[in-house]
Amino acid sequence: MGFEAVRAAGMYANSRPGSLCFENFPGKSAMTTHSASSEITDSAASGTAIATGHKVNNGVLSLAIPGDDKPLPTVLEILKKQGKSVGLVTTTYITHATPAAFAAHQPSRANAAEIAADYLDDTRPNVLFGGGGMGMTPQLARQHGYRVVQDANELSQLDTETASMVSGQFGQGHMPYEYDSLGNLPHLSQMTETALKVLDNNPQGFFLMVEGGRIDHAGHANDLARNIYETIEFARAVAISLKWADSHPDTIIIVTADHETGGLQITKNNGKGNLPGATWLTKSHTAAKVPVYVWGKNAQQTAQAIKDNTDICTQILAAATAAAKTPALVTSP
Repeated sequence: MGFEAVRAAGMYANSRPGSLCFENFPGKSAMTTHSASSEITDSAASGTAIATGHKVNNGVLSLAIPGDDKPLPTVLEILKKQGKSVGLVTTTYITHATPAAFAAHQPSRANAAEIAADYLDDTRPNVLFGGGGMGMTPQLARQHGYRVVQDANELSQLDTETASMVSGQFGQGHMPYEYDSLGNLPHLSQMTETALKVLDNNPQGFFLMVEGGRIDHAGHANDLARNIYETIEFARAVAISLKWADSHPDTIIIVTADHETGGLQITKNNGKGNLPGATWLTKSHTAAKVPVYVWGKNAQQTAQAIKDNTDICTQILAAATAAAKTPALVTSP
């Protein structure tokens, strides 16, 4: 989700760029995304940089490669050890590279079964919402103490006040594009809303990573319509989070991207409901800087401190420490 993807979605949704909810956040900046092995990152390396504050080679998930090959503690793991609830939400399959970087440690993003084992045996996030398969099965999740939901109806019927370990396995593989209709599967915004309701039962707070993962896939396909639809739905998920955070001032929301995909360039605004004019430079990732938007206390200062994707982990942990030292801002359900 590069700058141009955001512009295109604003034009289509509201007739003008700059109109998506997160574009109004008080903190704004841009960050670099290169990996240890390449100027152009993949999602495993960039996800690891965001989750751990360390650069690794493309394809690696939160292991010190290059280095001593040891696990790199992730922000999710650190905050869970502090007593917070933690969750992962994505429109890709749940063991895909970006969510895996936050809760697994593997030399290859292709190790789906091992990633699932890391989730279920070791890190044990409270919420795991995304596409099913690829190492995850309902039976396996249930054996590890998770309540399993598999469609939008089951998700809506979940008792979020009592559920504490939930695996949402929605279809097999990546979830459908918004453009193509999701059928009986939930939207990213619905998964986000439910995840918040589960996680906010913990008075110590929570960490939630939400990924609109199919924005990237539409970029690889140079498919502007699907790219825009996915970005608009991602903005809806951010709006849900912002509405929740309005009554919880000790919250920080950071919106960014693993990397830019496709080299999208918008050439003409054709108004609301019409695809803008556009060109694509590639069907791969690029080295372009990606946007960063921050909401919460010290949002401007936080955004300006984020120059590279490795800075995000540092800023999240600093915000969590600051909130813990400010009892007047700590809220409980």
